[in-house]
Amino acid sequence: MCGIVGFLRTDGERAQRHVVEDMRDALAHRGPDGAGTFLDGPLALGHRRLAIIDLSSAAQQPMVSSDERWVLVFNGEIYNFRNLRNVLEQEGWVFRTQSDTEVLLVGAQAWGVEKITRLIDGMASFALWDCLHRTLYLVRDRYGTKPLYIWRCQSQLAFASEVKAFLKNPDFSVKLNKDALREYMTFQNVFREHTLFKDVEQVPPGTIMVIDDEKVVCNRYWDFDFTRRSTIASDEATAHLTDLMRAAVTRQMISDVPLGAYLSGGMDSGSIVALASREMPRLQTFTAGFEMSRVNGMEASFDERRSAEFMAYRFRTEHYEQVMNAGDLRWSLPRVVWHLEDLRLGMSYPNYYIARLASKFVKVCLSGAGGDEIFGGYPWRYYRVFRSLDRGHYLKNYYEFWQRLTNQEQRKKLFRMNDDGEDDMFDIFSSVFDAKADLPFDQPEDHIAASLYFECKTFLSGLLLVGDKLSMAHGLEERFPFLDNELVEFASSLPIGLKLGDLDHMLAVDEDAVRKKLLAQEYTGAGKNVLRQAMSQIVPAEVLSRPKQGFSSPEASWYRGENADYVREMLLGGDLVSEEFLSREFITDCIEQHMSGKSNNRLIIWSFLSFEQWCRTFLRGDRIDG
Repeated sequence: MCGIVGFLRTDGERAQRHVVEDMRDALAHRGPDGAGTFLDGPLALGHRRLAIIDLSSAAQQPMVSSDERWVLVFNGEIYNFRNLRNVLEQEGWVFRTQSDTEVLLVGAQAWGVEKITRLIDGMASFALWDCLHRTLYLVRDRYGTKPLYIWRCQSQLAFASEVKAFLKNPDFSVKLNKDALREYMTFQNVFREHTLFKDVEQVPPGTIMVIDDEKVVCNRYWDFDFTRRSTIASDEATAHLTDLMRAAVTRQMISDVPLGAYLSGGMDSGSIVALASREMPRLQTFTAGFEMSRVNGMEASFDERRSAEFMAYRFRTEHYEQVMNAGDLRWSLPRVVWHLEDLRLGMSYPNYYIARLASKFVKVCLSGAGGDEIFGGYPWRYYRVFRSLDRGHYLKNYYEFWQRLTNQEQRKKLFRMNDDGEDDMFDIFSSVFDAKADLPFDQPEDHIAASLYFECKTFLSGLLLVGDKLSMAHGLEERFPFLDNELVEFASSLPIGLKLGDLDHMLAVDEDAVRKKLLAQEYTGAGKNVLRQAMSQIVPAEVLSRPKQGFSSPEASWYRGENADYVREMLLGGDLVSEEFLSREFITDCIEQHMSGKSNNRLIIWSFLSFEQWCRTFLRGDRIDG
């Protein structure tokens, strides 16, 4: 895991060393173990190293191939690099290091960029320069686990693991992308590849971007597919899934530095800890909890420490806990926004704190992210589209749910921007399916498969971005066993009924009754059924039967209580930088509705706080200390 930067001048000028070094060192938190640069005429590459595999200086980057044609900067881990290395050695290739970086470089040299990219099992964003043909390749892993941003202007095309590297480029200036802001304030996410920074985009997941003679071509090499359903029987699926889970966790435990795991007390992280503890006695585990003395309602169940402690006891882990209180938001929000940059999803500052805790003990941490998205962990969402009649009906139903923050009427009141334009959020929502234009919408299973695809492309993508940025803020690498290639391919092909239970029964019973149970998360017969069965001999029944619970802080209570003054200070005071773009009146009304208990506006209040801090940090240039 590392930070990579670089740029290719397109104006005939030579690349300047001090520029790429300044960009590189803006990402020092991602790589405190070393730094390097490479220049070749108009091309500059920079690298900050977090040493995980092969800690020797021989594995430093940028890494140059033996024939001096190829130069690589790489961010991530390749879990099957030893198998790939064995194949390459059998073909006569000689290696100088024990690193996965060199396997990637030699693989590109031997087989070409596209083939080695397809063969990788891991998380890998990288830049590869072909000195002979003067071509730059920018590659992002299948799932978008590792971020890779690009910025283009008349003089150059630049790339980086984080946007803040561009702030050190003298040709870059920060401007708000108003289209991305509309998207964020609708979905609490950004579905397209652009960002809140004007002219800054992400390389799409599963994509090879080729820059040659000022031309930029994107080639997608992989995408999620939940339509190729097997006819495998339940018993066979359960047995095979158990084997795949063991193999995935074992593969991702490869490390030359200390490794631990997050432990929330739920099934996903519990499964990973249960399997990992078999490989590593006294595995170190980490849990985040909340001070709950002034929390009420359904948020009173948000603290998962007791369940995590039970799992830690059961599997004899060395367990550590981070307890957060309402006052932690004031200190952490500027730091969270500075590192996150590209705002996504809900209350993420607990991720910052738990990663900070883990980083004091380990350099690698296993995470349970991805289990819900590939195994169907959100049945109360899918049930909204069970009875959809066709593609159009499905899109309308699901779009209504995914407007997490505002609908069209509210957006008319929210935005103060001069170029409001037409509200095209439905088209943006629908565009997620453009790469899968042939998706069937003939029966309930098709609608659920489409939902799984959508959530992997949007919600999971946001979770992975938050995880990367807020762990790497502390020089910590997160890994995701549920995103093992073989596991994802198998899970994607499973019949929907194995994941969600008896769909015919659910369709036959009273719709309102089932909907209420699903929304209350009381319908325990639906959601990740095959995973529960596969883990039933490994994970305690008490954990497998727990209702689904996301990792979230009790903000609804805290915004009305201990953080009320902070919310009002940030959003109702005279120093509201975001007022240039958002209506103060609308923000005030949302806050007062929440404070009075008339509605629960915790999601949009968090987004207002985050965007206000984003404006202060990146538009106004407020300094972040510590």
